[in-house]
Amino acid sequence: MSSYKLFLSLFFIVFSLNLSPIMAQQSTVSSKVNTPKTYIKPPYLKAGDTVAIVAPSGVLKNRYDELERAKTLLESWGLHTVVGEHVFAQNGHFAGTDKQRAADFQKALDDPKVKAIWCARGGYGTVRMIDLLDYSKFKLQPKWVIGYSDITAIHNQIHNLGYQSMHAMMCVSLPQNISDIPETISTFKDAIFGNHLSYVLKGSTYNKPGMVTGPLTGGNLTLLHTMLGSETSIDVSGEILFIEEIGEYAYHIDRMLQSLKRAGYFEHCKGILVGDMSKVRKNTTAFGRTIEEIVLDIAADYDFPVAFNMPAGHEKDNRALIFGSTVTLKVEKNESTLVFKE
Repeated sequence: MSSYKLFLSLFFIVFSLNLSPIMAQQSTVSSKVNTPKTYIKPPYLKAGDTVAIVAPSGVLKNRYDELERAKTLLESWGLHTVVGEHVFAQNGHFAGTDKQRAADFQKALDDPKVKAIWCARGGYGTVRMIDLLDYSKFKLQPKWVIGYSDITAIHNQIHNLGYQSMHAMMCVSLPQNISDIPETISTFKDAIFGNHLSYVLKGSTYNKPGMVTGPLTGGNLTLLHTMLGSETSIDVSGEILFIEEIGEYAYHIDRMLQSLKRAGYFEHCKGILVGDMSKVRKNTTAFGRTIEEIVLDIAADYDFPVAFNMPAGHEKDNRALIFGSTVTLKVEKNESTLVFKE
């Protein structure tokens, strides 16, 4: 073989070796985007099942009445309740120390008699204890974890393990007269007992029309932003992202969404479902954009639909969502529909 032909042969061998990792990476990304994700569904509840009430986050000082109402509600549906040992503990802002809160949650995860874990309240503190949790026994006997707001950290963790969870009311959501929140309670009951969920949402001129099907995921925007860069950050490729927030400045909401975008959050997202953006704080200098405009700024570079007015979040009308469940989201200007797969 001539030296020229030998050179060409060696060149193509080296070129092929260098290209292989790139081709493999491209193949992995393509597979990641195009392969539909499925999440394991824990068994729905039935009469006689036990629900554990735990407090992985903020302190429950003087919230005894709400907890009693929560127990009464579950018992009226034929369910039994057990309450975490440290639910009424206090460690500054938190319902006990990080280890105490994690211990209650771990006990509920591991107890085969417990079929669902209902978080008493949110606030702040879940992110401090989630790395103490061991899901080994949960994987053998999955159960529903229920809550919203700060509980988004746990929803993300469970989502990344490949299981479904419930974004729904918590114990402190219960007023003295439960007839004040009929949809909140009825959809919570439907969700835990496996009755079909579907919603018709009020229209918005800001809606970005389209129809998509995929797993639903997300939660509180601050918590989604907090998870960035950690193993608890979720990948929303091929999924529909739900977001809600309370008590933030408009520019904070913009900054968090811009951060998610820069991290590639929306590159292969299938749609955005916007819940309640409650008690938005005002700067001395007006930000100059509505919340809807802030969200649409983020979505402008993508062709997925965006639906506003999902009644879920920090308002009285807080309807249940099942994260990890496949949904069909149809968005039009006059109304949107969200239908969960049977």
